[in-house]
Amino acid sequence: MKRVGDFTYELEKKCYITGKSVLVGEKEKTGTFKKYFCDSVTDDKMGEKTFEKGERRMLFEIDKMALKDAGLKSSDVSLYLGGDLMNQIVTSNFVAEKLQIPFVGIYSACSTLTASLGVGAMLIESGGFENILCSTISHFSSAERQYRYPLEFGNQRQCYSQWTVTAGGAFVLSTNKSNIIITKICFGKVQDYGVIDIANMGAAMAPAAYDTLKNFFTDTNTEPKDYDMIVSGDLGKLGSDILRDMLLKDGFDLGQNYMDCGHSIYLFEEESYQGGSGAGCSASVVSAYILEKVKQGVFKKVLVVATGALMSTVTNQQGDSIPCVAHLVQIEKV
Repeated sequence: MKRVGDFTYELEKKCYITGKSVLVGEKEKTGTFKKYFCDSVTDDKMGEKTFEKGERRMLFEIDKMALKDAGLKSSDVSLYLGGDLMNQIVTSNFVAEKLQIPFVGIYSACSTLTASLGVGAMLIESGGFENILCSTISHFSSAERQYRYPLEFGNQRQCYSQWTVTAGGAFVLSTNKSNIIITKICFGKVQDYGVIDIANMGAAMAPAAYDTLKNFFTDTNTEPKDYDMIVSGDLGKLGSDILRDMLLKDGFDLGQNYMDCGHSIYLFEEESYQGGSGAGCSASVVSAYILEKVKQGVFKKVLVVATGALMSTVTNQQGDSIPCVAHLVQIEKV
């Protein structure tokens, strides 16, 4: 592994993405990427008694689908890297017990996707692992009542709020060859610009995405036009507009080859406000849409920078502001 600049790492061996999967809810299925979201659920509880148990069932199905896509069994996988939005990442913990794969839990809020892909790619690079499963999920009905209000309360949303996506995605990293590889990784620093409103996730997370992208562009001596697509996680419309403005002041114009998964995942802003959020937002869009475009050769070099708000109900109730982080992986077509 070669360090590039201060924050970026370039993989010298090839870490291939050999399997992927996605499972989304009904609302997500009808959105922008309905053509790519082939697998969806009609019951948010998945036949279980609670939303939380339904979320576990969803993630278990997602992981099994990714393994099948890679042509692997659980016993073929060296390590499972997973995380979610529930307290103590219990969704991933319970699924790991069912899979019976050595497990390391990763919590990075909505940036769990790129955190796990980055860590997984580095472990593949080390030469000690052949196949690694990475997955994450979010669920509207479980996350909303954990972080904000009970669903029964029916509180009115702010115009700048986002809708937690019911979706998840899984990825198999491997030394086995495919036509999609991870080539560079840039882990982000935690940023806190003093936002205290838990509904205003886009404004809170945009500075973290800005810092990571700026560091990556500086380290690699590149600019946005050098990539076919730059994908942020779940900043929503407001957050992605803030990101554009912040980078433009430093001379980095995101231009037309930029999209935000949260801003794009739903069709109608009047129903989803600023767009989607949640760990499953970027995981589902990247798995179903971005990787499919890379596989087809439409995108040959893509940056994925997922963002995470690292608050908890306790810190929010104590009046703390919201620290955020963004991690980046570069994905290319072989």
